[in-house]
Amino acid sequence: MTDSTADDLKPNAPTMAKGSALPPEEIDRLTDDIVAALKTVYDPEIPSDIYELGLIYRVDIADDRQITIDMTLTAPGCPVAGEMPGWVENAVGTVPGVAGVTVNMTFDPPWDQSRMSDEARVALDMW
Repeated sequence: MTDSTADDLKPNAPTMAKGSALPPEEIDRLTDDIVAALKTVYDPEIPSDIYELGLIYRVDIADDRQITIDMTLTAPGCPVAGEMPGWVENAVGTVPGVAGVTVNMTFDPPWDQSRMSDEARVALDMW
């Protein structure tokens, strides 16, 4: 068997930190709850959430329950570029057990449509 996981096969799956001192069950719960929180954040111009659009590049859950998220936007000139990180921070900050959230905006690599999930493709009629 290879080191590949089901998440490796999803174009929008963020990279999750490995090797935590937190129990695996707690990492799984936090991961599921963080993804659910991310799925509540939408770009107002696009009828799909930021997770399904593939805008989340990395989610790091530290042993002290500080969450670091690397994300991007569909375009650097996005009108909500200044607000979106705050929306993400607020959404993930409501997850039980999260001590704090830092959101880093990056454009490397640039976002492209290949990062979108099938759900986002259906919502945007982009087949």
